[in-house]
Amino acid sequence: GLELSHCVGTNSLGPAGSWRPGGPCKMKRVRTVFKPEQLERLEQEFLKQQYMVGTERVDLAATLHLTETQVKVWFQNRRIKWRKQSMEQKAAKLSQFGVIQPATADSTDTKDHEEDTVDVEL
Repeated sequence: GLELSHCVGTNSLGPAGSWRPGGPCKMKRVRTVFKPEQLERLEQEFLKQQYMVGTERVDLAATLHLTETQVKVWFQNRRIKWRKQSMEQKAAKLSQFGVIQPATADSTDTKDHEEDTVDVEL
């Protein structure tokens, strides 16, 4: 299951989590802290392929002493970062040549990001 820390305290809206479905206490997820060696290997794999699936993901997770979910989420988050950097580079090149981007760039950016950033530890 998820590794969860202590209950989140009360809020200004009333008793702790009384408005939340499923119970009076919301547990906070613990953020995964990767070791430098793990990050280096994950980055190397990302340079080879932006999507890690199946037995490759299982094997990489075992090699790095991580869960498959941790590897999956790291790749999801890294793809989002990569897309954002690509968009920024494209915008910089366009502005260098005096091309003004349309105001709707944000709407296309949102469409491309169907994956949400998630920090989950199993």
